[in-house]
Amino acid sequence: MKFLKILYVQVLVGIFAGVLVGWAFPHFAPTAKLLSETFINAIKMVIAPVIFFTIVSGIAGAGNLKKVGRIGLKSLIYFEIVTTLALLVGLLVANLVKPGAGIAAPQTANKQITDISQQANNIDWGEFFSHIVPANVMEAFARGDILQILFFSVLFAIGLKMLGNAGHGLLLMFEKINKVLFNVLKIIMRFSPLGAFGGMAYTIGKFGFATLLVLSKLLLTFYLTSLLFIFIVLNLICRYYKISLWKLLGYIKEEILLVLGASSSEAALPSLMQKLVAAGCEKEVVGLVVPTGYSFNLDGTTIYLSMSVIFLAQVFGVDLSLGQQLTVIGILLLTSKGAAGVTGSGFIVLASTLSALKVIPLEGLALLIGVDRFMSEGRAVINFMGNSIATVIIAKSENEIDWTKYRSVVEKS
Repeated sequence: MKFLKILYVQVLVGIFAGVLVGWAFPHFAPTAKLLSETFINAIKMVIAPVIFFTIVSGIAGAGNLKKVGRIGLKSLIYFEIVTTLALLVGLLVANLVKPGAGIAAPQTANKQITDISQQANNIDWGEFFSHIVPANVMEAFARGDILQILFFSVLFAIGLKMLGNAGHGLLLMFEKINKVLFNVLKIIMRFSPLGAFGGMAYTIGKFGFATLLVLSKLLLTFYLTSLLFIFIVLNLICRYYKISLWKLLGYIKEEILLVLGASSSEAALPSLMQKLVAAGCEKEVVGLVVPTGYSFNLDGTTIYLSMSVIFLAQVFGVDLSLGQQLTVIGILLLTSKGAAGVTGSGFIVLASTLSALKVIPLEGLALLIGVDRFMSEGRAVINFMGNSIATVIIAKSENEIDWTKYRSVVEKS
């Protein structure tokens, strides 16, 4: 039974056990939610300091301002191209399969939908981008606001680098603190099977399988589209850069399963950063690309949003013209970037998109509430995979990857 000592096997067991317990004992859902949230909180506890110390030690230790700017710009361009491809794939498959055809449209909005639409109307997208600069850095760390922490970390790293040799002692201390944080992370990750169990038991116990029957076509279409995006779009990108998608995904399989069980890509963020550095990617590239990708490279969320708009249009019998669908793409290119910074992001961003489009009733969101949790696992996994691939590609494009180490670590995993 040696294989039971392997972490990803334990996480798989946790996921399957969660499904069984959630189905057999639905009243266990509140306790399961506590287990899942406690584990995710433990991960979030180290996210902010890991990002800060990784970026500072990476940039101040070896980087320069031109390289930081180039990596940042290159990352944003890559994110925009790939999320646009995700949008197009989502729209194309939804138009071909028509998952909303034949489903009865809800006539009135319930209270939850009314609250969501009000939150969507209150979103100021200009304010979202200005929000990247923290008014209080301690508050940013306390809230775990990834973009604000990223912004401050880059500035701090530049300030430390400007000290020259005088800052060397502080830099060495930061590197030691970072090693301590990753040791803390190793302790937390031992409980990942329990976190995956709790997340899955809560999902099945709370929402059950019954809600899947009515909207099974939408759910299957979403997962089919996600698989197409991974194994065709992302695979082609990897092949262009001469990177094996399969070996990279095999290397991060524990984290993928953890994200699947916890329905949160944040649950594996620190572990992913550690693994990519261990695989030969430079610290500054990992520190810049991974946290930025969590807000600007949400491939799974983008597929979900584009597909949901077409699904609801089909439910209400709204025949969107090519011009209107291009408008959907334009709106989602903006609104999807705010998804990571908004609580309950999927519905709120979708509501803001529908409000801007003004042709599909918001009442249709009521249909998606039942299956949203079952789609959240898929969104989180695709987002996670997309950011992992993006980091390796940006590192390769910058010649900031040790290929000897990468091959010895990734290709033998």
